[in-house]
Amino acid sequence: METRRKIIEIDEERCDGCGQCADACAEGAIRIIDGKARLVKDSFCDGLGACIGECPQGALKIVEKDADEFDPEAVERHLAEMEEAKKTEAPALPCGCPSSRVQVFDVPREKSFPASVWPSGGVSALSHWPVKIRLVPANAPFLKGADLIVVSDCVPVAYPDFHRDFVEGKAVLLGCPKFDDRAEYVKKFAEIFRVAGIRNVTVVDMEVPCCSAMPAIVRKGMEMSGKTVPMEEVVISVRGEVVSGRGKPAA
Repeated sequence: METRRKIIEIDEERCDGCGQCADACAEGAIRIIDGKARLVKDSFCDGLGACIGECPQGALKIVEKDADEFDPEAVERHLAEMEEAKKTEAPALPCGCPSSRVQVFDVPREKSFPASVWPSGGVSALSHWPVKIRLVPANAPFLKGADLIVVSDCVPVAYPDFHRDFVEGKAVLLGCPKFDDRAEYVKKFAEIFRVAGIRNVTVVDMEVPCCSAMPAIVRKGMEMSGKTVPMEEVVISVRGEVVSGRGKPAA
């Protein structure tokens, strides 16, 4: 039965399908469908707007309109069905993509990058997808027992031999400590260190101030996990040179 009430409205043009609103909705009223957040059913939305503050794109707002009444009993059934579905479905990544889209590639280990063909004609050393910190589940198969490299976003652009010198044989996680949520990064690394059995970690960041937070984020996540993993920091200059690490002392 419809009534005039407050309910969530989603601007599909602004929505980028990150899935944070769906995670924040305790009633399971929002799902990521075809890469966009969508209201599953009017009767599942209580209109309180707990999801609004989670949307980085400002795609959510509360409006007053004719809609089916909020039905808490239907919500309980809906949540129970969602729990059952989780037992058989692949877990979702934060972007709404199923974890079945996690990919592991075969990369030849025998001298993939002879100087005679690098950089022109070189082969990617990347062994998996995705690479963004926010998108990689802690239980991703490529993280199990991995040598982990955590890279600030600007490094691959600044450092010309990034694949040859850093990526081969490593699990790569990429992110920006300036524009992304640092607290979420810490939680993600804590979970990774808890479950993945990481052997060692290399943090490669830029000499600019905003990058300096990345090693601290990784260390804090490691502390939260209760694990101790060998860690090295490598700092790259804006001109693509190794400033410290890889045998060079910190400035």
